[in-house]
Amino acid sequence: MAIAQDRLDELWDFSDAQASESRLRRAADEETDAEARAELQTQVARALGLQGRFADADALLDTVSSEDPAASAVPVVRARVALERGRLRNSGGDAAGAVALFHEAAAAAASARLLFLRIDALHMLAIADPAGGARYTDEALALLDGISDRRTLRWRVSLHNNRGWALRDAGDAAGAVAEFERAKDAATRWGMRQQVEWAEEALAEARAALDAPGH
Repeated sequence: MAIAQDRLDELWDFSDAQASESRLRRAADEETDAEARAELQTQVARALGLQGRFADADALLDTVSSEDPAASAVPVVRARVALERGRLRNSGGDAAGAVALFHEAAAAAASARLLFLRIDALHMLAIADPAGGARYTDEALALLDGISDRRTLRWRVSLHNNRGWALRDAGDAAGAVAEFERAKDAATRWGMRQQVEWAEEALAEARAALDAPGH
């Protein structure tokens, strides 16, 4: 059974990857269930990646895949390993490698009906493959239709925010404003205070660009 996202949220502080690494390592060391321990180790790898320690992160993911073959074959672990390898490749400039891994993660998550991870993979595909970004974002948003879980619905914040920046970069200021308004609404309903602040800042920038002379 997959680790509850709320538990991972308690261990993560994305503004302090080093402290998050320490908490996640401690949780993994204390975990007696092999599958849960493997999941936690993938998050240690993610924290290493955020510190720029790509080789260390890859080595840890290799360990996850070889240490307990039975645990590593479980869809949630396969999905998380592929997701974190994909993030490492994307951060390292290997977009093609990242896209292949994100597709692998999405497929593994879909096979086990792991909605949260499937949406995570689609959201990363939209970042790594901008040409297909709109399609991946549409697919992720469609998966959220009819969902009641607030933590999963929080994905709407990131999905609309990322689409807003993509439209802004493409010169579509009006489209960007509309997406940032949706991101702000989602952040207000399901997100964190910091996400509301970020959405407001992005919306203000997009509106200023829309109102700029000569636009």
